[in-house]
Amino acid sequence: MRLFAVLYTALALCANAALADTAALEALREGTMKKLRFVDPVAVSDATFTHADGGEHSLAQFEGKHIILNFWATWCAPCRKEMPMLSELQSEFGGDAFEVVTIATGRNELGGIKRFFADVEVDNLPIYLDPRQSLAREMAVLGLPVTLIIDPEGNEIARMIGDAEWNSESAKAIVRGLIGESEG
Repeated sequence: MRLFAVLYTALALCANAALADTAALEALREGTMKKLRFVDPVAVSDATFTHADGGEHSLAQFEGKHIILNFWATWCAPCRKEMPMLSELQSEFGGDAFEVVTIATGRNELGGIKRFFADVEVDNLPIYLDPRQSLAREMAVLGLPVTLIIDPEGNEIARMIGDAEWNSESAKAIVRGLIGESEG
């Protein structure tokens, strides 16, 4: 009986810590980041997507780090606006603890994607494609852009529908909070 009490207490403390962390992150939302909605952790899909070179990938390869997963398309005007901001986040925070992952979903020709990246001057994000929208469908992406925050265990913990200022101080504070980095 004592073992169950100890386990219950430990689980309750972990749950309360997670809620406190989420509350702290929610408090950092300002401006367009107010659209970011934190959710109870839910496992992400294991559907695959491809790289521009043809290699097959899944979100499991990013486990161990927080990722900002952005679904976009070449024809999406808000995507064109926010892609350089996502690139800026990757430049500032990308590494062992954090990565921005952008996936062109639906009908997007590789040449068009390359022109899109060149036009918006993005050269630090890999080109991933989800041409049949398999991953997007399984992740309940119904419009574009949609951006998810995924924790190191491979769970969606936040979702934003629509574009945002991903290079804002609010967005950067949220990323710092996620990866445990102090402002420097």
